[in-house]
Amino acid sequence: MRTLASFTAALALLGGLARAEEIPAARLKLFKPLPAAMESESNPLTETKIELGRILYYENRISKSHEFSCNSCHLLDKYGVDNEPTSPGHKGLRGDRNSPTVYNAAGHFAQFWDGRAKDVEEQAKGPVLNPVEMAMPDEATVVATLKSMPEYPALFKRAFPGEAEPVNYENFALAVGAFERKLVTPSRWDKFLEGDTSALTAGEKAGFNKFFATGCASCHPGAYLGGTSYHKLGVKKNWPNQKDLGRYQVTKKNSDKMMFKTPSLRNIEKTAPYLHDGSVVSLEETVKLMAEYQNGKKLSDADAASIVTWLKSLTGELPMDFIRKPNMPASTAQTPGPDLSE
Repeated sequence: MRTLASFTAALALLGGLARAEEIPAARLKLFKPLPAAMESESNPLTETKIELGRILYYENRISKSHEFSCNSCHLLDKYGVDNEPTSPGHKGLRGDRNSPTVYNAAGHFAQFWDGRAKDVEEQAKGPVLNPVEMAMPDEATVVATLKSMPEYPALFKRAFPGEAEPVNYENFALAVGAFERKLVTPSRWDKFLEGDTSALTAGEKAGFNKFFATGCASCHPGAYLGGTSYHKLGVKKNWPNQKDLGRYQVTKKNSDKMMFKTPSLRNIEKTAPYLHDGSVVSLEETVKLMAEYQNGKKLSDADAASIVTWLKSLTGELPMDFIRKPNMPASTAQTPGPDLSE
């Protein structure tokens, strides 16, 4: 009888644990699955525009040295990052911020850590002309380079029919943006949100509950689990390194000091190092720092590990066929060569 009683008690305990590992439906109201594509009214998606954008994404001849393309800092086969604290650019120069992933980024409310670009189309224009990144001298040089390869004018004409001069810098950005709007990585979390309760393990469900109870969802809601707002880095406790003041550098408003776009948690397992300066390598450590400085809560190693267990369910499948490097247009005698000058 004692053995039966012990067995019954153990079953009751296991049943209680199972119930505790379920996610209350009310907690899921802040979240939704990823869309199939991140549509834009101002940049309607077409197959010809997307295909041109895919080629331009891999085009390194629109960098001064011919060494860099969009894919240099946002490697599509590595979850859209280069896994470096800051990315190397022209002549080995580096910026002062970490390169965020391009996957799912087109759904964010703004681009760059400081939000200085409103969408991925505007963002695409920046690195090409940035002297620390691709270092092209001006838009005209980019356009002339593209026009020097006959395949590009033909591709632009198909992507932007009816335009007298379709090869221009604005259309370059629209094409790259159209391609990026299809860089979506659904994961098991999406299946769970769509009703498949078996898509997450008990440990992952427990990790989400810890994530929610810690207050992390207040900054990381929605389909992208972030990317929807600015938040101050160091809400409950001053962040120790304030060399980079974030959005203040754009607006010059005191209220924007240490304000950064809250990053998406999609594929976070694969996109180390973390934070705007790439200063933290460990995901567990990042979780503990955010809990402490943003929510005023000290997490144990076990609690942080539990949250990370759930975060790994946000790792999606890469669209390998879609991101495969295409055949690039051939250079001609008119195509400018690499320039390693300042």
